[in-house]
Amino acid sequence: MSKKLSRTAIALAVALAAPSAWSAGYQVAEHSASGLGRAFSGEAAVADNASVLARNPAAMTLFERASTSAAISFIDPNIDIEHTGPSREQTAEDVAPYAIVPASYYISPINDQFAWGIALFTTYGVATDYPDDFNQGSSAGDTSLVSVTINPNVAWKPNEQWSLGVGLSAVYGMAELNRHKGTLAQAIGGNPSDKLITMEGDTFGFGWNLGALYELDSNNRWGAGYRSEVTLDFTGDFTDHTGAAAQLAPGSTIKGDLEVVLPATLEVSGFHQLNNDWAVHYSVLWTEWSQFEELRATNSQCNSSDGAGVCFLKEEHYENTLRWSLGATHELTDTWTLRAGLAFDEQAGEATLSIPDTDRYWYSIGATHQYSSNLSFDAGFTLIKSKSGTFVEDGENFNGTGNALIYALQTNYQF
Repeated sequence: MSKKLSRTAIALAVALAAPSAWSAGYQVAEHSASGLGRAFSGEAAVADNASVLARNPAAMTLFERASTSAAISFIDPNIDIEHTGPSREQTAEDVAPYAIVPASYYISPINDQFAWGIALFTTYGVATDYPDDFNQGSSAGDTSLVSVTINPNVAWKPNEQWSLGVGLSAVYGMAELNRHKGTLAQAIGGNPSDKLITMEGDTFGFGWNLGALYELDSNNRWGAGYRSEVTLDFTGDFTDHTGAAAQLAPGSTIKGDLEVVLPATLEVSGFHQLNNDWAVHYSVLWTEWSQFEELRATNSQCNSSDGAGVCFLKEEHYENTLRWSLGATHELTDTWTLRAGLAFDEQAGEATLSIPDTDRYWYSIGATHQYSSNLSFDAGFTLIKSKSGTFVEDGENFNGTGNALIYALQTNYQF
C-alpha cells in the first residue's frame, strides 16, 4: 500500500463519527434546540427537558414525571478554502456540506431517589466536500459518514442537595471517502477529477459517563458531567483506482486497520433563577484533545519508511481546549419562554484541509412554547463566526474563511 493510499484512509479516520462538526476539532455540540438557543450554556445544570441526558445524567432526579424530547438540527455552513500557492491558485467554496443532526431522549423516575433514561445523539464528526478537480484532491476530496451514540443512564439522589449519575455509551459509525488525482494527474495520467482512492467501512466503540448535581436551593444549582475517551478501532475496505499502490492491481481492494481517539470531556455548569422572570446560566467545557497525538494506518502488505506493517504515520498537534458559554432565560408569559447565549470555542489543533479548525464565536437565540401542561416546543438559532486563518499542508499554502447558520426544532412531552 502506498503512502498516498494510506494518507486518504487516515483522513477518513478523523471524520469517523458524525456529520459536520461545528465545534473545536471534530466535535459536535448540536444536542437540542433548547440548548442551541442559549449557546449550550448551563447544559449540565438547567434540565428544562430530557435533552440534559447528553450532558449530565445526575440531573434526571429533577424530573417528577417521565419525559421525552426529540430534536433535529439543520447545519448550513459556509466555508471557503483558498489555495494560495506556491502551485496554481484555486478556491474551493462551501467545502462543508449541509447536514441534519437528529437526537432523542427519554427519562423516567423510579422513585424519589432513583431515575433512569436513555439517549441517542452524537458527539464527534466532520464532513468536507471539495470539488473533484481541486488541486490537492489527494488530501481533500469528499467524505460521507453517519453515526449514532446510544447512551443508557441511571441516577441516584442520596440527599436533598446531591444527585449522582452514571451511563454507558455504544458508538456506531459508517463512513465513505473518495479522493481524487488533482495535480497528481500530471504525473500518473488521467484527469484531476478521476478517483484515486475510495474507503468505506464501519465500527463500534464503547465508553462511559459520570455526572453530579448540587442543589443549593430551588433557585441555584451546579452540575458537572464527564464523558470518557472512546477508541474506535476502524477496519475498512481500501480501493486503489489507479494501481499506484505497491503490489496492487488497478481497482484492488484490501483491508486496513486504524485507531481513532474520541477525546474525553468535562463540563461544569451553573444555573441561577434570579426572580420569577429571569434566569442566568453558564458552562465551561474542557476537551482532552492532547490524547489525539497521531494517525496510524496498518496493513501487513505495507512497508513504509515508518516501519514494517505501517502504511502511514502522521503526528498531530492538538492541545486541550476550553469552551466558554453564558446565557439568559426570560419567562415572557405563561406559555412563552425566550433565551439567548454567547460562547467562545477555542481552536483544538492545527488546521488541515480535512479539518479546517479555528476559533469560533457563537451568537444564539431561542424560544419555548408551552402548548399544554404536557407538551412543549423549542426552537433555536445560532450564528457561528469563524476566525479566518492560513495553514500549510503538503507544502502548499491555504487560507480558510467561514461561518455557519444552525437551526433546530424540538418537541418535549411529559407523561
